[in-house]
Formats: sequence, C-alpha cells, structure tokens
Amino acid sequence: MSAHAATIDGHAGGDGQVSAYHDSLLRSPLFLGMIMFLGSEIMLFGSFFTIFFYLRFTHNPWPPLGMELPKKPTGVNTAILISSSFTMHWALVSIKRNRRFGLVAGLGMTLLMGLTFLALQVHEYLDLPFTPSNNAFASGFFSLTGLHGFHVFIGATLLSIAFLRSIRGHYSAGAHMGLEVTGLYWHFVDVVWIVLYTVVYLL
Repeated sequence: MSAHAATIDGHAGGDGQVSAYHDSLLRSPLFLGMIMFLGSEIMLFGSFFTIFFYLRFTHNPWPPLGMELPKKPTGVNTAILISSSFTMHWALVSIKRNRRFGLVAGLGMTLLMGLTFLALQVHEYLDLPFTPSNNAFASGFFSLTGLHGFHVFIGATLLSIAFLRSIRGHYSAGAHMGLEVTGLYWHFVDVVWIVLYTVVYLL
C-alpha cells in the first residue's frame, strides 16, 4: 500500500489505519520541517523570556509604579486566542472526515479570532501610558508582546491562504498537509501567548 493510500485509509478505518496516517505525517518533509522551525522559535522566545526575567529580578519595583498592565481586558483577548485553537482543531477534524462545512467554518472563525486578537492588542498599545523607550520594563514588554504579535500576523496570513484554498476545494481527507502544518503553527502561537500572559501580566 502506498503512503498516499495509507493516509486516505487512516481516516476511514480502525486504530491501525489511524496509526498509519500519523506515521505518514512523521515521514513528511513539510511536517518535519515545521517541527524543526518551531524548535528554533522556542529558542528565540526562550531568549526573550530570559532577558525579561533578568530585567525583572534586577529592577525593583516591578512593574514600575504607574505602569500597571490591563490584566482583565487582556484576559478576554487571551480567551479569544485560546478559543481559536478549538476552532482550528474543528477544521482539521472536519477535513479528516470530509466535512467541508466544518473545514470552512472552522478556518473562518479561527482567522476572525486571530485578527480580533491583533486588533485588540494594537488597541491596548495605543492606550498604554508608556512607550518602549520609557524604561527596561516597557522595552521588555513591547519586545515580547510585539514578537508574539508578529507571529500571530504570520499565522493569520497562513490561515487566510488556507481559508481561500478550502473555499476552492483544495483539501481532502487524504491531502491536507498544508492545513496540518498551519494548525501546528497556530497551536504553537497560542501556547506561547498563554505562557507570555502568565509571565508578563499575572506574575
């Protein structure tokens, strides 16, 4: 049986067939390339978090007086981004079952929530009483959140491409690798934000 056939059958039958599908994922250069790319992204964000922690423990008080962050509004924005992971999962599950409505609706909702997150983040920036040049806290905050926002923008671009392709009927149960790597990237962006929100806004 070819790898392509195993992929198709992996959505139609039992545990052994599903396992064959996951094996085919791990053999895909595109999927493995995304895994390696995300590994480098983890190191990138890790370096920024390290700098942020260094600044935090070498400056007192933290954050400086008069520079409190809007925890509750950003908490709502966090909930929006987390919800987008569930709609992304819905889209992936739908295409694996050849349910095109779920695919299109899931991708559309994920893209909409991603763009909403970016819009609310920009709104937060405009309302903050400080700029990156004020002090170490401000520069650390804008560096971390800005880096993440850039990654959300990239993810939204990938989602836009996937959404347009899904409308044109380009995906199927046996051929949706582009959607798999897009979903993997989007889940990564969501997890990074959960860590960032906890470290920067709550701790």
